[in-house]
Amino acid sequence: MNDGWSDDRGQNRGYGRGSADAQPEGARAMRHVQRPQVPQQPPQYDPRFDQGQGPGYDSGYNTGQVYGAPQGGGRGGVPPQYSPRPGRPGQPAPDWRRRMKVGSIVLVVAVVGWSVGTYAWASSRMRNEVDLSKVIERPAEGDCTTYLIVGSDSREGMSAEEKKKLHTGSAEGKRTDSMMILAACGSGNTMISLPRDSWVTIPSFVGSESGKKFGARGGSKLNAAYAMDGPELLVRTVEYNTGLRIDHYAEIGFAGFANIVDALGGVEMNIEKGFKDKKSGADFQAGEQTLNGEQALAFVRTRYAFAESDLARTKNQQKFLSALANQAATPGTILNPFTLYPTLGAGLDTLIVDKDMSLYDLGKMFFAMKGISGGDGKSMNIPISGSAPQGSLKWDMPKVKQLVGQIQNDEKVTVEGK
Repeated sequence: MNDGWSDDRGQNRGYGRGSADAQPEGARAMRHVQRPQVPQQPPQYDPRFDQGQGPGYDSGYNTGQVYGAPQGGGRGGVPPQYSPRPGRPGQPAPDWRRRMKVGSIVLVVAVVGWSVGTYAWASSRMRNEVDLSKVIERPAEGDCTTYLIVGSDSREGMSAEEKKKLHTGSAEGKRTDSMMILAACGSGNTMISLPRDSWVTIPSFVGSESGKKFGARGGSKLNAAYAMDGPELLVRTVEYNTGLRIDHYAEIGFAGFANIVDALGGVEMNIEKGFKDKKSGADFQAGEQTLNGEQALAFVRTRYAFAESDLARTKNQQKFLSALANQAATPGTILNPFTLYPTLGAGLDTLIVDKDMSLYDLGKMFFAMKGISGGDGKSMNIPISGSAPQGSLKWDMPKVKQLVGQIQNDEKVTVEGK
């Protein structure tokens, strides 16, 4: 019987049921299947970790539990590569509070350094040339700080072309073109114009250079004092005729005045009524306008276009100087080096002050002038009672005495000038 395990010869040939001549298979070599290489991506921060909802570390079991961490994942079980802190793995978060503190200190040091450097540079360029200690028989000091501000017709450093452009003429020497007393008081600031044609007494004095004694000279125009012996005699004459002590002196010439205006980019003015003057070069229409240096100089020098020539001119001078100070003493000018340095340079080159005047005092003077334009004080002409010889102006001495008394006692000025 053939059972499938042997043939008819009795030989065992088969190895499985139903196979006639089957042979056992050898071991098969399985084909190696290589998984594709996936570029390794840098770990990404999942914001859910901050809320305890992160997926945790995938261990392969998909149980939602991270080994060594509380059940459900959470921040305690976040592997280092998934740290929510910015920066490199394991690096602490930046201390922004400390960085801001250090940055603020660096900024303050830089600002202080720049301010000190600017102050030193400007102070070194000041022309402290007027010696008020040479002025004799001075009045007592008052409660206010007083400045004598003088605009001279000095043409120092000007070329022939500049003299022609600015209509200054070519006269030798220099004379006072405008004079003002600025009283900086706690009760309010007051600017008082002194017409150059004021009829005054030039008192006895000692020559600032010669040292010689000169006797008094009655019946003279105020600007003659400057022509005779310069700033010291002018201060002596103002003090003698007013009884008011002058603490500081500041004088600027034509060129410096025009250059300051140009350095500021012009000064905005509201001219109420247009006027022309061939001698000064003035040609103005009424209304709001920005004056450059040439126009500004013409505006403050014009006198022949007005009926009351000297008094009208002093009012224009006050108005312009207040506008100039208002524009110069602003953060936009002081904190901008591209405006501050040209303005200081233009002014300090021709600005002459007394030996005791510092840059700080000069700044106080400008801010006092700015206060007047802002309504903190008043501007006026010295009280006038009528005309005097040679077309000059006579002061109203009772009112002048009252005005000076109010300034000396730091009282609100109530006296009115013409």
